[in-house]
Amino acid sequence: MNCIERVQSPPKNEPKISQIIPVNMGIEDMEKREETLFNETFDVITEKLTSTVNPDLRRVSDWLKKVLVYNVPHGKKNRGMALALAYQVLKKNKKLDSDKSHQARILGWCIEILQAFFLIHDDIMDQSLTRRGQPCWYKKEDVGLIAINDGILLNSCIYKLLKENFSKEPTYSQILDLFHEITDLTIKGQCLDMLNSTPDMKNNPAAFTEDVYSAIIEYKTAHYSFVLPIRLAFYLVGIVSEEVHAKAEEILLKFGHFFQVQDDFLDCYGDPSVIGKVGRDIEEGKCCWLFVNALKLCSEEQKKILVDNYALEDPAAVAKVREIYDQLNMRKVFQDYEDESYKEIKGLIDSFAYSQLVPLEVFNWLLKKIYRRNK
Repeated sequence: MNCIERVQSPPKNEPKISQIIPVNMGIEDMEKREETLFNETFDVITEKLTSTVNPDLRRVSDWLKKVLVYNVPHGKKNRGMALALAYQVLKKNKKLDSDKSHQARILGWCIEILQAFFLIHDDIMDQSLTRRGQPCWYKKEDVGLIAINDGILLNSCIYKLLKENFSKEPTYSQILDLFHEITDLTIKGQCLDMLNSTPDMKNNPAAFTEDVYSAIIEYKTAHYSFVLPIRLAFYLVGIVSEEVHAKAEEILLKFGHFFQVQDDFLDCYGDPSVIGKVGRDIEEGKCCWLFVNALKLCSEEQKKILVDNYALEDPAAVAKVREIYDQLNMRKVFQDYEDESYKEIKGLIDSFAYSQLVPLEVFNWLLKKIYRRNK
């Protein structure tokens, strides 16, 4: 048959939909297929991570299962799916190995577990109330500050999965190093964000510049949200060229900046029932895109109102900041930014020099996924 390939039978625990992979499958259909398989893989890894023969740790395993099920699978799963789908695109028109496809999904879930680790701690530091439409993990009655250890527990799960599933891969050391490197960068980005939100920074204009903002979002968001999934997919298919990784990273960091600006906008203007949380950037005094750009556009009178009312746990103060945003028509400013950023990123994708090795579908799918998103 010309239009299909037969692949090996899935390993014993791999979710199984079909052993026949259409070579000419479009990326939308590929995404639907991958999403089903990806979601089913979560049950497999949860079972592996929480099975123990040590009776002393039975309670820990039961608790870990609760931590995993509550915190990991309920987000958009963009990062994990990006890796799994990128692997499929990179292997398109080539013989697919179902073992490797399963590995790609496990690797994707490693990123989702990393995301959950970051978010548990982020919610504690920001004193957030809800996450993904449910109470933050630390806000649950039987959890509290145990959540700090739970985040660390999740992080340890990543390296257990990596060792069990990738230790025999020729690129295992690169995969391991990349997880360590990106985790380190993200933690430092979170530190930057928190240091910039301390009370003594509230009236310091130097804390809210474009350069400061760009540094925070590059390290806190862009690396683990976009660079990590795609570069891991590269390693899984054997793309190890430092130049290819570096050129791809340039584009992916632009994605990360674009994505975080959208998040900042949605924090203020998004529907909490859609985005799954109540925005608190104003109350927390975050160095966010709206505030940074409002400071550049406002009059001296408006600036005083912004500075005097930012970072206050007071609904009246929050309303005054939002009123200035509306006076400056920040919705329109954001829409213009989004359109210009889309054009810039699309231009970078179209000029990517390694399209024979890395199909542009990998980047175009990501761009389509996040452009004009509402959550």
